[in-house]
Amino acid sequence: MTVDARKETRGFQTEAKQLLHLMIHSLYSNKEIFLRELVSNASDAADKLRFEAVSNGDLYEGDADLKIRIDFDKEAKTLTISDNGIGMSREEVVDNLGTIAKSGTAHFMQNLTGDQKKDAQLIGQFGVGFYSAFIVADRVVVTTRRAGSPASDGVRWECTGEAEFTVESVEKAARGTTVELHLKSDAEEFADHWRLRSIIKKYSDHIAIPVVMKKQNPVGEDGDKQEPEDEVINTATALWTRSRSDVTDEEYKEFYKHISHDFSEPLSWSHNRVEGKLDYTSLLFIPARAPFDLYNRDASRGLKLYVQRTFIMDDAEQFLPLYLRFIKGVVDSNDLSLNVSREILQKDPNIDAMRSALTKRVLDMLDKMAKNEPENYSKFWNEFGQVMKEGPAEDFANRDKVAKLLRFASTHTDKPEQDQSLDDYVARMKDGQEKVYYIAAENFNTAKNSPHLEVFRKKGIEVLLLSDRVDEWLMSHLYEFEGKQFQDVGKGELDLGKLDTDEEKQAQEKVAEQLKPLLERVKTVLDEAVSEVRITHRLTESPACVVVGAQDMGAQMRRILEAAGQKVPDAKPIFELNPEHPLVQKLEQEANEPRFADLTHILFDQANLAEGAQLQDPAVYVQRLNKLLLELSH
Repeated sequence: MTVDARKETRGFQTEAKQLLHLMIHSLYSNKEIFLRELVSNASDAADKLRFEAVSNGDLYEGDADLKIRIDFDKEAKTLTISDNGIGMSREEVVDNLGTIAKSGTAHFMQNLTGDQKKDAQLIGQFGVGFYSAFIVADRVVVTTRRAGSPASDGVRWECTGEAEFTVESVEKAARGTTVELHLKSDAEEFADHWRLRSIIKKYSDHIAIPVVMKKQNPVGEDGDKQEPEDEVINTATALWTRSRSDVTDEEYKEFYKHISHDFSEPLSWSHNRVEGKLDYTSLLFIPARAPFDLYNRDASRGLKLYVQRTFIMDDAEQFLPLYLRFIKGVVDSNDLSLNVSREILQKDPNIDAMRSALTKRVLDMLDKMAKNEPENYSKFWNEFGQVMKEGPAEDFANRDKVAKLLRFASTHTDKPEQDQSLDDYVARMKDGQEKVYYIAAENFNTAKNSPHLEVFRKKGIEVLLLSDRVDEWLMSHLYEFEGKQFQDVGKGELDLGKLDTDEEKQAQEKVAEQLKPLLERVKTVLDEAVSEVRITHRLTESPACVVVGAQDMGAQMRRILEAAGQKVPDAKPIFELNPEHPLVQKLEQEANEPRFADLTHILFDQANLAEGAQLQDPAVYVQRLNKLLLELSH
């Protein structure tokens, strides 16, 4: 509802109101986090001003001394965080402060469990830093003006953490943003010099611009109080520019939280200085938790890019391939021009060299973690494993490195946990085994219980059990490992090579010849439903199975594409019968053609069900099965 032309009252979206209420009343046992978030936002505003001022120095408005100021008033119970950074226009205020998140709010709300500890961790993944102010404040007033705009374009945003907020135009002489918190009665501890100072040193010492406070109660020689002077309370040096030996683990962890807005600590990091043909510094972090938009390949991603200590952009996606989009960090180069833009960045030959080096550095970090910290690597895989499986298709140069990092479930453990590496598999291969065998299915249990595994279990041959949606696509780009080709056990003819004896092969050929009449009868019954009917040697317990043609798309991939509305090429399965099974032997002896047809259809439908497929006509299958059961009961 508009009050006048200069001031208006607006409401939060319904989901945003729920989330805001949850944050204020339920989350955060560690209240002091709010100050870290607000200081980080102020630091980002200074970075953005530096970048824009490279091409327009007038934005500094005669004041290039960037800083963040912390003030408090014990009597008024207020705390103020001010910066002289880029500031915001009225439209930016409404966009940035009127909406808790541009996307993903509904998904976030669906994942809440009611467990405060778990939900607080979800908040950290979601990233809603500014709103943490309402943990300690019952009223927040933001006054801002964008650099380069007139003083009359100042904007004041005010909210009590309820359903509405107000926005009005005000005069603001200085550019930048001031956030004034009116502290709750249980948060008055934050209107204290030493408390604030300790929080800044703990969480924000790495901020690259000065964080300034007034000295506490300075006293002159005559004992009278003097006008307080400013003092800088942080190191005010970009952390990545410091020597690794001068940076503590705690400082690295806090810097990660600053750039990622993640409330969890990182699993690992790598701080590296490169000198020579290229001159740059990188600081890369592997998060402990996946963000909500991890599987959105179009979401913003990338490293913070600085050129000669000057901020260029937040999400420089050109430095790492898409499958490593979860990596957070900073890259600061002396080899890129200061007026670099997104278009120029894509064409700069130095970018390709840096991308290659940074990609290998990340893969080396992960390899080191897998070897030396298996528990941490297991956590990493549980969060980011499906994204890593995109790697072999996207990064041909590093396909072997990525393959070593992949983890799978397998018949070695028969557990759903993906904890078996390809190195582990190859080390356990049977004498004479020439291929890495795998099966892809809709879910783990379907894969584990597939009839296709029967001969492998009998011979003690390990098979990888693949059930992630990305798995079949992955295997279409992963052809071999350590010289061993991959073989889908549900596709094409099964050839165990040296794992089958000559006697076994001869016996198989003899049986296939003897049962030719049966195979022809079955093919006649199934008609256009199958491309071929043949004797199988992959079954030991089941009577029949369906097999995909060697060059055809797998069943898992077909289902995914069909669910997405994609047109899938027609392909008929191959129907294989187990000559040793009593049901197949009974089928061969059945002279009654209608009964033969019913039994054939039942075996075919059961084979499809065992693969997790949907039957074309379940009702007809049930009728045939009931008819057979009635005959057996008489």
